[in-house]
Amino acid sequence: MARTVFLGTSDFAAAVLDRLADSPHRPQLVVTRPDRPAGRGRRLSSPPVAGAARALGLDLLQPENVNDEAARGPIAAAAPDAVIVCAFGALIREPLLSDFELLNVHPSLLPRWRGAAPVERAMIAGDVQTGVCIMRLTAGLDSGPVFLQGIEPIAPDDTYGTLAPRLQELGADLLLRVLDERPQPAEQPEEGVTYADKITAADRTLDPAAPAAVNDRVVRALSPHIGARVALPDGALLGVLRAVVRSPGEASVLRADGERLLLGGLELLEVQPAGGRPMDAAAYLRGRSL
Repeated sequence: MARTVFLGTSDFAAAVLDRLADSPHRPQLVVTRPDRPAGRGRRLSSPPVAGAARALGLDLLQPENVNDEAARGPIAAAAPDAVIVCAFGALIREPLLSDFELLNVHPSLLPRWRGAAPVERAMIAGDVQTGVCIMRLTAGLDSGPVFLQGIEPIAPDDTYGTLAPRLQELGADLLLRVLDERPQPAEQPEEGVTYADKITAADRTLDPAAPAAVNDRVVRALSPHIGARVALPDGALLGVLRAVVRSPGEASVLRADGERLLLGGLELLEVQPAGGRPMDAAAYLRGRSL
């Protein structure tokens, strides 16, 4: 049994935490980000990991900066054999990096897709597979040695919402194996390095000049947690929740065809106007003209 401390923030991390807490390596302490205003009403909201930790009855810490002594002290007091990091969303610096063994649950096949948005970037790029690596966290960006790696296929109809749960399960399985078996890590190869930059507003906006298959990958990669969008003729942005490729190579401006909403060869099936609710494209087009 390893004594652990868990650092994480997102829904992905909360799912891994749930599995870790149900194992012999149950965390002595959970560290996540502070509550922040969120949503249209800007109400104070806790990170998913905070809610999971409370539900599991785990000690919880929400420091402004995990590298400050106010956070390092409680982590040291937990006397962890390993500190688990999963989608924490903040840079971890010295001396925290050297004080403890930090194991990072990273959802990609390293060295491909180091960085903030590896699942989304793999899907947008059209990768046919991804996976999870358990790696030692170092000062470099996801460049540390890898303990274990598992592969997960990306199906042609996968969305982030269908792929992420499989990666969560895989990541938790691999993490528990590393804690149980303590394999020796192997350095990452020098070739094949790519970077998964954070998803920006520009990344979310579908490109009328791109083939339908490319825009379809963007919709699926950002569904349902971030959301793609398309620019309307008046400059407003329309959220795109679901789409289907009708003509893979076709590119064109947004247009209506009866009750169908088309961006070239991509049919937009479910959309969400700014400030409105999700609806099917036919309902959106009633009473509107493009």
